[in-house]
Amino acid sequence: MHGLLDAVTDIGRGLALPQVLRSIVEAAVALTDAEYGALGVIGDGQRLSQFLTVGVTDAVASRIGPRPSGRGILGELIHHPVPLRLTDLSRHPASYGFPEHHPVMRTFLGVPIRVRDEVFGNLYLTQKRGGADFDADDEAVLTALANAAGVAIDNARMYDESRRREQWLEALGEITRSLLGGTEVRDVLRLIARRASEMADADQAVVLLPARADGDRLTVEVAYGPDAERLQGLGLPVRGSLAGRAVRTGRPVASADIADDPRARPLGDTAYGPAVAVPLPVGASACGALRLSRRTGRAAFDDTEVALVSRFADQAAIALELALRRAESEELAVMQERDRIARDLHDLAIQRLFATGMTLRSATRGIDRPDAAERVSRAVRDLDTTIQIIRSTIFELRSAGDDRGGPGLRRRLPETARLASQSMGFSPSLRIDGPVDSTVPADVAEQVLAVLAEALSNIARHARAHRADVVVSVPVAGDRLTLTVTDDGVGIGAARPTGGLTNLRSRAEQHGGTLTVESSADRGTRLIWQVPLPAD
Repeated sequence: MHGLLDAVTDIGRGLALPQVLRSIVEAAVALTDAEYGALGVIGDGQRLSQFLTVGVTDAVASRIGPRPSGRGILGELIHHPVPLRLTDLSRHPASYGFPEHHPVMRTFLGVPIRVRDEVFGNLYLTQKRGGADFDADDEAVLTALANAAGVAIDNARMYDESRRREQWLEALGEITRSLLGGTEVRDVLRLIARRASEMADADQAVVLLPARADGDRLTVEVAYGPDAERLQGLGLPVRGSLAGRAVRTGRPVASADIADDPRARPLGDTAYGPAVAVPLPVGASACGALRLSRRTGRAAFDDTEVALVSRFADQAAIALELALRRAESEELAVMQERDRIARDLHDLAIQRLFATGMTLRSATRGIDRPDAAERVSRAVRDLDTTIQIIRSTIFELRSAGDDRGGPGLRRRLPETARLASQSMGFSPSLRIDGPVDSTVPADVAEQVLAVLAEALSNIARHARAHRADVVVSVPVAGDRLTLTVTDDGVGIGAARPTGGLTNLRSRAEQHGGTLTVESSADRGTRLIWQVPLPAD
């Protein structure tokens, strides 16, 4: 009794659940003078989710193989949670036998551990020292220890849950601060994966989002863990995967071992066993999943952990939704402001410039001196050019905010010109006229960028030019695109066009267009690449 009181006091001091479970097994072995002891925690499907042993060395355990899952005598105590004492466990009808390399075990004593009205697990003792059998006193002591263990386990679980709730609130606060601070959504998703992994003591965490091109697949958007880079961009089917099931049902899904679970599909690595997936809404119409995994051999995610991860994902999704709505509101405000500026430019600036040009044009008829008339005509042409530039700016203002399919052509052309300037030694001028973003299809846009890069590369390698002008224009009707590249270099002379120019002509002909090259030694080279655009 003195030993029992000491054991109860010792296990009552612990607050960390793994430490408490280990103390219970060690106390049971010491009190009953058993050679081997174990504590099995009952998980889903009346199977053992954890199995802690005392007396079996790590070397022997590795030779034995996988830990017990709850069959044979161990399963007998799971299905009938009452004390069980045997003089020879091999003679019991439920005996399942021992695997190879297993130590010899004859006598057996097992009792259930109850936490409130729930059977948490069982204590198993075998092979009483000295060859004796376990007696009624051993059973009484072990039953009393199991009752005290239930209280200690309950306290440890409540402490563990309160600690995780504190971590959960801290993680949500960090996520909210990041979103309010303007952090990119992708970085916030990475933060969600990391904090969820830490909170649930997982070895791997991934956030999967619906694939843009295929609504039946999920793609790993961000990953956290030792093999995060390998997981980036991998895909899973919505049907036939744990994450997909969470997305389809809207409920968390847990698995003790994804390698043996027909509902799951590993992400190309068999090193992980226990896993849980919870839905993660990202926006009003899209739903992804947060999937956490542990290494093979570790304990499965229990109901408390699954519920905590699910609530964490729900709160993180609300924060993401608020961030997306705020970003949409800010984008709408910017677009409205751009539209107002575009209207003012069109209604005020262009109209005044046009009226000034008309006045100057009519005034030239009353000018007697030819040089003065020529200067006025030149000013009128400059006004027309200015009007074209302002119209191009209006188109840019009204289309710059539409990046749903990626950056538009109007924003990618300057980048192509900037990259070419590094080899040319100077920056080419660039003018974009007309609604290029709203009328040029994606495949034609890619061709335009390739043609411009090749044309500027030719200038850098062959023209010995000091100036280059690029004009990309689409008329208001939107029926064609014209790319004009002009330089002041030495021209191409009488050489037959080969290589790059042949490639540019081929790109134009693929889209039913043409390539024209005008060149002379004193005026440089002008390249005109033109393709028709499909009607709306």
